[in-house]
Amino acid sequence: MKIGFIGLGIMGTPMAQHLLNAQHDLYVRTRSQVPAVLSAATVCATNADVARAADIIFLMLPDTPDVQSVLFGSEGVSEGLTAGKIVVDMSSISPMDTKQFAQQINALGCEYLDAPVSGGEVGAKAASLTIMVGGAQATFDKVKPLFELMGKNITLVGGNGDGQTTKVANQIIVALNIAAVGEALLFASKAGADPAKVRSALMGGFAASRILEVHGERMIKRTFDPGFRIALHQKDLGLALNGAKTMGVSLPQTASAAQLMQACAANGWGQMDHSALVKALELMAAHQVSQ
Repeated sequence: MKIGFIGLGIMGTPMAQHLLNAQHDLYVRTRSQVPAVLSAATVCATNADVARAADIIFLMLPDTPDVQSVLFGSEGVSEGLTAGKIVVDMSSISPMDTKQFAQQINALGCEYLDAPVSGGEVGAKAASLTIMVGGAQATFDKVKPLFELMGKNITLVGGNGDGQTTKVANQIIVALNIAAVGEALLFASKAGADPAKVRSALMGGFAASRILEVHGERMIKRTFDPGFRIALHQKDLGLALNGAKTMGVSLPQTASAAQLMQACAANGWGQMDHSALVKALELMAAHQVSQ
């Protein structure tokens, strides 16, 4: 198949690589230099050129304004589309704006899926991402074989926007779990217990979780190189809180986690992995989980 991929960052590069490894023709564009692992792909001069060359165009971008610009800005994807093509946005952006983007793409005679992912850099490299999809069943069926090259748990949740809504819900759960693990390990360490042994013990009980397993270890080993940056998770929690305000819903624990991430960003830690949220807790306790 002729596939386009726009946005080759920490997540986008391995995702695009899986498509290329499956012998598809890949047309790419990114703001920085195209990684060497994608040297067999065709690099396009504009986003519109990607859309002209490909039948299915994937986006993996940081935020809502980036998606809007790539789709509808000068030499954007929309300028290169012809009827029957499919746009698949795998970014994590606003559900409400996603619905509007889908309507604009549909008006051009093309289909649109929002398909945000969970699993971070590890999941992207292992092709084990969870993919949450919003859109038409027939469109989903066409794209599903490509999703299966990038992920394992692939679900059509509902119509356009529902994929993004699911991702926001995912980010709420992940953020609150990171905060809980951070508080637990900080409490244990301050009390004089070995946080590594505490984590090991908890992994055998009801408190066990993927966050405790992966990010608990990061907190102890101080390995905060980003799989998913605090700044991006901060953006996602902003989507949750803005949506909650619009709907008249209270999300007090989400707001608390968002403030911890804000404290991290204020201290210059926004480009660290989101497990570094523990650093805000450590700052308030004047104590580090481990050395």
